[in-house]
Amino acid sequence: MLTTQLSDARPAPLSLATPSPSGAAWQRQAKLWSSLKEVCDLLRIPAKLGTDDFQFQHMQFKAGQRIHTIGQPFDMLYVVNSGFLKTVMIDELGNEQVLGFPMKGDMFGIDGIHRKQYATETVALSNCDVILIPFKVFAGLGRSHPELEASIYAVMSRELVREQAMVGTLGSLSAEARVARFLVFLSERFSEMGYSGTQFNLRMTRQEIGNYLGLTLETVSRTFSAFNTIGLISVDQRAIVVHDLQSLRTLRRLPPSRVRAKAEAKAKPAAAAA
Repeated sequence: MLTTQLSDARPAPLSLATPSPSGAAWQRQAKLWSSLKEVCDLLRIPAKLGTDDFQFQHMQFKAGQRIHTIGQPFDMLYVVNSGFLKTVMIDELGNEQVLGFPMKGDMFGIDGIHRKQYATETVALSNCDVILIPFKVFAGLGRSHPELEASIYAVMSRELVREQAMVGTLGSLSAEARVARFLVFLSERFSEMGYSGTQFNLRMTRQEIGNYLGLTLETVSRTFSAFNTIGLISVDQRAIVVHDLQSLRTLRRLPPSRVRAKAEAKAKPAAAAA
């Protein structure tokens, strides 16, 4: 059986005693290896190779731990098996720009292919289980299985298209519409992963959302409150319940403040009665 070899196991695996949202059982249940077919299934691409000879190692990361850093030599692609992360770029002054939030089924690290070193860094927002894909192994598979290589490149293109779509959103929409589209994006991603698309917890902070959307922390918080007031969502710290996904999808601007005030006045007696 062929297995991937790790030249540098930089992050230490999670200890069984490490607290996590799902407790120590999360670490005990985490997989150590995945077959090529399992990786392809996770990436949502067909794999008709008829072999499980290739096994790819998993590595666990704690919230706040870096998976790779800017300038680190490129040798690995990564696939999220579970958990939530953020990919950031840091300028020469130390300012951080959030570029994306990888989650289950996403591939990251592709920015390192061009210059053979990572141009970004990826940080775990929660306890994560990540599959390591050594680039040399991927290149070898591509030579012997052209259809697999084409599928992996399609996955890379999918990630780039998603980023470009968000950049286009940032340039053409109001602050409220940006937040609304972000919630729609999360709803759709959770649904793709087999979870509820209407009830979910935000793994990122309001500040990280604002950084990603080009908004201030105050604007994001105020917009969430306004959406809550007019009944589009319910917010309880990081817990989100989406009541009207279609309105979020088509929203351009918030209703006038007097309309929101009336909605809030109607909501208060109902809340008091409840």
